[in-house]
Amino acid sequence: MYDREFFTSKLGLAALVSIAAMVAFNIVALSHQLDQPQETRIVSASMVELA
Repeated sequence: MYDREFFTSKLGLAALVSIAAMVAFNIVALSHQLDQPQETRIVSASMVELA
């Protein structure tokens, strides 16, 4: 299904770039959360509303 030929195509390269961007975003978001004190994380989590 996903072989070397797929990842050398334009669609495959776009998929790899998208995956890399998502991983980088998750690393940045996690590092920002870990830098905050424990009390701040608890308060911010209670302010989240679901639509």
